[in-house]
Amino acid sequence: MNGRGLEGVRVLDFTQVWAGPYCSMLLALNGAEVIKVESERRTDHSRLFSVTLGTRYKGKDESPLFNTLNLNKLDITLNLSHPKGVELAKRIARVCDVITENFRPGVMARLGLDYETLKKVKPDIIYLSSSSRGSTGPEWNYAGYAPIFAALGGLSYITGHPNGTPSAMSGRTDLLVGTTGFFAILAALIHRSRTGKGQYIDLSSSEAMSVLIGDTFMDYAMNRRNQTRNGNRDPVLAPHNCYRCKGDDKWISIAIASDEEWRAFSSAIGNPEWTRDDRFADAYSRKANEDELDRLISEWTMNHTHYEAMEILQRAGVAAMPSFSSEELFGNPHLKEREFTSQIDHPIIGKLTLIGTPWKLSATPARITRHAPLFGEHNRYVFGELLGMEEEEIEKLRKEEVIY
Repeated sequence: MNGRGLEGVRVLDFTQVWAGPYCSMLLALNGAEVIKVESERRTDHSRLFSVTLGTRYKGKDESPLFNTLNLNKLDITLNLSHPKGVELAKRIARVCDVITENFRPGVMARLGLDYETLKKVKPDIIYLSSSSRGSTGPEWNYAGYAPIFAALGGLSYITGHPNGTPSAMSGRTDLLVGTTGFFAILAALIHRSRTGKGQYIDLSSSEAMSVLIGDTFMDYAMNRRNQTRNGNRDPVLAPHNCYRCKGDDKWISIAIASDEEWRAFSSAIGNPEWTRDDRFADAYSRKANEDELDRLISEWTMNHTHYEAMEILQRAGVAAMPSFSSEELFGNPHLKEREFTSQIDHPIIGKLTLIGTPWKLSATPARITRHAPLFGEHNRYVFGELLGMEEEEIEKLRKEEVIY
């Protein structure tokens, strides 16, 4: 097996919940040694309960959410409210390459672990701060979770059905923020490899959402048009929607971008008379008569399963795919062949089915090598081996509730 691209990179990870841990997990999946910092005073609350599922867990190692967001990581317990805990964090930072944190701006400075402090300890450190609005500007200290990021970033406002409410856009927003942070760190690591210099990364989670809707900003800047919610429809393309198929809650997504594709679609479904109607003769006409077009297409799709409709249309070169449920995704033969999921044994909750990364690097593949860490599982390794502390000193700090 080939190595992984970030082997030799060590990360001190102060992140919690979803967005930050996903960022540092991507680093770990690609070979970085990630040391996650928690404590009895401030345990990552995804160990204890799931906001989205509303589930509370009995022990600190039983949460499926935590155990899918922290793969390949190490875990230590360090009380950062104690001055000795802060000093130990600085000692660990001295042997690290990257720091990640996603507290509200100002928290790390109050702890004495902000970038300006830690770069004195490790001048070439790369330091990622991920927050709701970034660390500058009049709203720098706003708190936020995933739905807030999407709302502030403009994504919620344009996501939903016409005349409906904006979408809350929950955990998936966190994952997009985490991915953004991961690639920012990669850029900083490349810069450091060329110059020997570290840097501070100020990541605004709401701006990470805004950059995904650049066309919406451009539309307003150029046309003063304020886009709102339009369901599954496209501003230009028609047909462009999800259509009901045979079966319980089965759907297919169809998108047609040209007259050539429309002719291919018409031929694939048997050239019914309505496909030759002047109302659908060109892209402009199809858009102008979209309601009726969607109704007629639905009459065809409802007579086929979503897989049958996909096969018929894909053979004709038409972009069409089922809207998969979770069950269908996990059983999909294409994803199985690509090893989209894998299984790993967790010592507390048993076998877990996990999702890896969507990219397949031929020379430095990302991969899952171990389960998410147990609470404080690697105290002995980090404090004993990395920092060279004697067992007596470690035990003394445990009693003082520093390693705690």
